[in-house]
Amino acid sequence: MADGPPRRIRPPRRGPVDGEVEVFVADEQVAHPVDATRWGRLAEQVLLAEGVSGAAELALLFVDEEVMADLNRRFMRVDGPTDVLSFPLDGDLVAAVVDGHEGGRWPDAAGPGPDREPPELGELPLLLGDVVVCPAVAARNAPAHAGSVDDELALLVVHGVLHVLGHDHAEPDERAEMQGRERAHLEAFHGIPALDPWQPDAEASEGEQADARRGEDA
Repeated sequence: MADGPPRRIRPPRRGPVDGEVEVFVADEQVAHPVDATRWGRLAEQVLLAEGVSGAAELALLFVDEEVMADLNRRFMRVDGPTDVLSFPLDGDLVAAVVDGHEGGRWPDAAGPGPDREPPELGELPLLLGDVVVCPAVAARNAPAHAGSVDDELALLVVHGVLHVLGHDHAEPDERAEMQGRERAHLEAFHGIPALDPWQPDAEASEGEQADARRGEDA
């Protein structure tokens, strides 16, 4: 068992005190059925270990290759499906939208109804964002990356949650920090992967390859 994740250098994310961290999981594909409860729990454990507290929400979605390819093209400008995408919500942006929308309701911005008052910002849960995973791509990458589909999915969930919380791997120091946190979280909450996906000679996942291509295009 690991002593715990490396020291957190980003401030913890906190929602309203009267509440708890929740992860909502949806398996929207059939090619590789997943254990929604298990992966939701892993995401929750990572959030708590990273200092998220209070009423906070994260969505974890498992989708097929067609849906992932569409998301990858629309939001990352990369053709083809990738293994994981993260869509963080900026807390300041959420606050600005809520404060600036008179008579509205977060998150759907519809009217509050004749007998409802707009919620107080302090009562709203902290919306962390969405993590989208494609099990079909994970299964394809696993033999040369984490070693098993189970380990690959665990790595993608942890990787996606860390991205939502603001971690990145564009620079060598950021990559080292993020990989260190991935290792620690997996050892603490899942187990050591069959292969070492962080070895320099390990074949990069499709998501990491896409990150590299985007960096070259920048």
